[in-house]
Amino acid sequence: MNTLKEILSLPPRKLLGLAISNPGLRKVALDSVKKIIYKNLIATSERHTKPIREAQYQAIVNMLLAIDRAFAEDLISKSVKDRLLKIFIGKIVMRDEKVIKNFCAKYNSGPPGFLVISPVKQCNLKCAGCYAASVINSNEQLDYKIVDRIISEKTKLWDSYFTVISGGEPFLWNFNGKTILDLFSKHNDNYFLMYTNGTLINKAVAERMAEIGNVTPAISVEGFEEQTDKIRGKGIFKKILQAMENLRAAGVPFGISVTATKENAELLMSDEFIDFFFNKRKALYGWLFQYMPIGRALTLDRMVTPEQRKWMLEREQNIIFEKQLPYFDFWNAGFYASGCIAGARSGGYFYIEWNGNITPCVFFPYSIGNIKEIYNRGGNLNDVINSPLFKKIREFQSNYGYNKIGSVIGNWFAPCPIRDHYDFAYRAIKETKAYPIDETANVAINDPLYYQGLVSYGKIYQELTAEKWRNLFLENNNIWKNKFKERRKNV
Repeated sequence: MNTLKEILSLPPRKLLGLAISNPGLRKVALDSVKKIIYKNLIATSERHTKPIREAQYQAIVNMLLAIDRAFAEDLISKSVKDRLLKIFIGKIVMRDEKVIKNFCAKYNSGPPGFLVISPVKQCNLKCAGCYAASVINSNEQLDYKIVDRIISEKTKLWDSYFTVISGGEPFLWNFNGKTILDLFSKHNDNYFLMYTNGTLINKAVAERMAEIGNVTPAISVEGFEEQTDKIRGKGIFKKILQAMENLRAAGVPFGISVTATKENAELLMSDEFIDFFFNKRKALYGWLFQYMPIGRALTLDRMVTPEQRKWMLEREQNIIFEKQLPYFDFWNAGFYASGCIAGARSGGYFYIEWNGNITPCVFFPYSIGNIKEIYNRGGNLNDVINSPLFKKIREFQSNYGYNKIGSVIGNWFAPCPIRDHYDFAYRAIKETKAYPIDETANVAINDPLYYQGLVSYGKIYQELTAEKWRNLFLENNNIWKNKFKERRKNV
């Protein structure tokens, strides 16, 4: 193989393989992947949905740019480079469409793209507003063999090579001597995103993660030192910075996970905050979760206001399109994923917590069954997909525009069933007899003020963003023309 023309003619996965051993080909390989993604997303899309596909393309490009930056600045170990190219890009970004089509033919829906699993409720911190209400003395956890089976099964059934680990604090999971790092090591065909408070990532742990190569931790912060220590405990921010230093030294890519409340929303979207974590601390990505009134000490009072959320939406677009950083607001970024991704939607996910309860989403604490019971009666993960609650959620997604075109699409700035359309979520929970997974979820579903507050919140936010949605995505596509003109030249 001597010429560039011959190299470019290789299938993308083989080209990526060459890029592992030849850094000079990395840009060529990533550009090839970008062209394929652009073609699949945009070239054949219907005119009215093209602006949405352009936005989705930009989101994927930002992730690829982060990976390129990790290579260029030598932020990752050799083992991590290998896993990023072979698994994250080769199997996740470029997922096998044949498997999806075969699954759809059998189940009338594409397979989920990933799972979120919380193997343990225990945590060494006791943060205010924790969605999981985690505590240090909890003994609630999943058997290692069950988690092992779950990951093997979803990989085989769905051709899914991406797994998200949450908690509790995952580093505290220890079942008969097996830890979260043992799980990552065994399933070296998967790439893992793990949410962690970071306080247990010492040098030895970071070096072990680098050696395994298939995990990226998203470390929780609430802002700078004052804001983080106020929520997480005195001295925690300094421990987080040390964890980041340990990860950088070992060559493990990491990101940040932040929770926006009405007190810190502007700070978390500020240039100062982004510069500190992305440029100075070398975080490669960020996930912003708006505070949800579930878990410990739930209250509607901590939620970002509808007006703040609209401002956050506009600010996020600047970060995505101008700064070209992969910093996504889980709710406001709904249009990047064509709406809500919960309830085992095609390409989406569902959630399994430490007692085995299965819910549509991490932030939808009502269950339709338990994975341990499903396994005991000889079932598998596919038995979950057509449960009554999941089917109702997917019907909502479809009615709201998923796989639809043009003006039929609902306002994907407000895509969430349980946050933006609580009246629907409430009815779905009641009609399917889904059960609350904890006492706070039980309190919420039976509290008329909680119901009224969330329904009102959703209506106000939808009204605030309705015109922006129509103008930006559905009616005046010329708004997007200049934004993408230069980028199209490079595709």
